[in-house]
Amino acid sequence: MAELSEFGAYVLVVSGGVLLALLARKLTEHFPIPAPALFLVVAAAAPVIVPQIRTVERIGVVALIVILFDGGMHIGWRRFRRGALPIASLGVIGTLATAGVVAACAHYLLDFDWTTAGILGAALAPTDPAVMFSILGDKEIRGRTGTILEGEAGVNDPVGIALMIGMLEFATTDGGSLWAVVREFALQLSIGLAVGLAGTVLLVVFMRRVHLPSEGLYPLRTLAAAGVIYGIASVAHGSGFLAVFIAGLALGDLDIPYKRQIRRFHTALASLAEIVVFVALGLTVHVTQFGASIWLDGLVLAVLLAFLARPLGLAPLLAPLRLRIGEKLFIAWGGLKGAVPILLAAFAILAEVDDAQRVYEIVFVVVGFSVVAQGASVPFVASRLGVPMRVARR
Repeated sequence: MAELSEFGAYVLVVSGGVLLALLARKLTEHFPIPAPALFLVVAAAAPVIVPQIRTVERIGVVALIVILFDGGMHIGWRRFRRGALPIASLGVIGTLATAGVVAACAHYLLDFDWTTAGILGAALAPTDPAVMFSILGDKEIRGRTGTILEGEAGVNDPVGIALMIGMLEFATTDGGSLWAVVREFALQLSIGLAVGLAGTVLLVVFMRRVHLPSEGLYPLRTLAAAGVIYGIASVAHGSGFLAVFIAGLALGDLDIPYKRQIRRFHTALASLAEIVVFVALGLTVHVTQFGASIWLDGLVLAVLLAFLARPLGLAPLLAPLRLRIGEKLFIAWGGLKGAVPILLAAFAILAEVDDAQRVYEIVFVVVGFSVVAQGASVPFVASRLGVPMRVARR
C-alpha cells in the first residue's frame, strides 16, 4: 500500500536521524563541540521537514517534562537540600534579575519597546540542564558548585516559563498591568509547588503498596505518574514543570522497588528527549534566511547576556556564598541556554504578540551562540578556574 510506504519513509527518516544524532554525540566526546549544538545547527541549516510551531511546542513540553523529572532524580533531595538556599535564590531571584537586565539591554540598545523587551528577557533568562549534562559528557562538577548549577537549572526553567506566561498575559490583554504578571507568576509557582509535594506523597505510597506483575512496568509507572502530576498542576493553572521537578527530587533518594532500572530508563529517555527537542526546534527555522539585523541583534544580546546580564544579576546572590572566587565565576559563566528559551519564544508566536517572529529568530541565534561558544568552553573554563571535575557514576 502507498500509505504504508509513505509512513515507512517517515519512520526511516526519523530513525536514521536518531542514529546519526547518537553518532554525533559519540563524536563530540573527542571534539569540543557540544552535541546539542550539532542537533540544533544541522537541523536549522538543512531542514527536510518544516513542522508546525504548535506541534513543536507540544513536543518541547513533553521533552521538558521528561528532562526535568530525570534531572530531579539525578540531583536527589539530599544533594538539593545542601544547596537549597543558593539554588532557590539563583533559580528565582537570579532568573528575574537576569530577565530584567536583558530586557533593559533590548530596550535601550536594540530599540525594542518595553513589552517585547520583557518577553525577550523572560525567554532568555532560564538555563538548560540537558545542555550542561550533554557538554560535561561522562564528567560531573564536584562539590556544591555542581549541585548549585544543576539545581538552579532545574528551578529556573519553571520560573522562566511562569514569567513568560505572565508577560504574554500582559502583552495580549487590554489594559494589562505589571500586577497581572506578578499575580500569574506567583500563582504558577505556588500551585506547582503544592501539586508537586502532594503528588509525590501519593506516588510514593502507591509505589510502595502496589506491586506490578513485571519489572519492565515499574519505569513506565513513574513516567505515567510524572505526566499525571504535570497535567494536574497545569489544569489547576500552576507550573507543571515545577511539580515534576519536585517529584523527581523526592524520588531520587527514596528506597523504591527497581530503583536502578527506573533511573536507567529515565536517563535514556531524557537523552532521547534532548535529541528530539533540539532537532524539532531546529527544523522550525532556516538560518540561511535570517537577515543581517537578526544576526546582529542576536549576537549582541548573546554577548551581553553572557558577560553582563547573568553575572550582574547573580553577583549579589553569589557574594555571600562560601565558595572560592573561581567557583563563583564558573557559576556565572555556566548559565548555558538551550531548548527552553526557544520553546518560550515559540509561546510568543502562538500568542500572536507583536514582533514574535523576530523574537523567535533572535532567541535562536542567542541559543546557538550559547551552546557553541559557551558550551565548548566549559571544560576549559572549569580547568582554568580550578573547578574540580570527575568521572560521573551512572
